[in-house]
Amino acid sequence: MAFPHRDSVQRAVDLLGVLLSDADPEAVARVLRSHGEPDVRLSPSDVAELRTAAVSLREVFAAPDVASAASVLNALFAEYAGPPRLTDHEEGYGWHLHADAADDGPWGAWLVTSSALGLASLLAERQDVPGGLCASLSCGKPFAHTGGGSPRRFCSARCATRERVAAHRARG
Repeated sequence: MAFPHRDSVQRAVDLLGVLLSDADPEAVARVLRSHGEPDVRLSPSDVAELRTAAVSLREVFAAPDVASAASVLNALFAEYAGPPRLTDHEEGYGWHLHADAADDGPWGAWLVTSSALGLASLLAERQDVPGGLCASLSCGKPFAHTGGGSPRRFCSARCATRERVAAHRARG
């Protein structure tokens, strides 16, 4: 079965990757555009708001177990979400679920609510943590558990290889 919120989860991962570093408005806008957000113009205060939201969302990925991840998600819903509503953004994007207050609401609330919906759906579907933080000491980026197979420890094959090579060199 295809995971319906995969796009919002991947968008969250990609945005956190850039927002948790020293990203400028254009770098964040590029990620948003790559995920289908049209005509994105962000001010430094928009990026600061998104960065605050990213720090809150990072806690979902840092959760050590499913109950902790659910607790963090519930706290984010309590703080940011309103009643669920369907929207097509009056522009024919297709009907989809939102839990933020308005289609033109604050960037931070949008990021938290749209990401939390996807992450909560993933947690409920898999009955497991929806993601993690890269185990590479030089990385720490969030990643999502969207597929089957064994649990991941690294955000990418590159980080896994780098750690494996470092461990091999340390032994020999």
